[in-house]
Amino acid sequence: MGHRENLLIAARECLLRAGYARTTARDLAAASGANLASINYHFGSKEGLLTRALNDLNAEWGELLFQALGEGDTNEARWGRIIESIQANRQLWFVNFEGVAYLQHDEKIRDMNARGQQAARAALAQAFAGLGPDADPDRVRIVGSHYYSLLVGVALQWLTDPDNAPNAAEIVAADQSARV
Repeated sequence: MGHRENLLIAARECLLRAGYARTTARDLAAASGANLASINYHFGSKEGLLTRALNDLNAEWGELLFQALGEGDTNEARWGRIIESIQANRQLWFVNFEGVAYLQHDEKIRDMNARGQQAARAALAQAFAGLGPDADPDRVRIVGSHYYSLLVGVALQWLTDPDNAPNAAEIVAADQSARV
């Protein structure tokens, strides 16, 4: 493997271990075995490297979410798998939440996040409300936004206070009672 690939692997590891804000160029160079100049040569800056790695981690997060959503299951089973995924991939969720702090100042991260939200909204609308590709796009966006907001709130609760976070049955019951 070359320096570029080693830097991407190191950036992924550093993001999961220390986060975006606490990862230094020296950390990246040490973890990759590359020199500091390699970061700028291959990615333009430390931020360029971390943003690329964050993009890759965001894609990984999306894949895990889509796997958890599955097909042909009950909403309770889906929420159960989502909660299990949050617990099993805590660092990945933390990194994605940390990325939100950079939206204001980094257009690449903002665009990456917006694309991820669009895909997540469509997948959530399909999984929880049966709204497929032929459904009204505005309805998909609105319903998907509802479930995306619920997902983010559930994830935040499981990351910060798992003893009091809602379980899958409670999420479904609350969602159903809100529709009445």
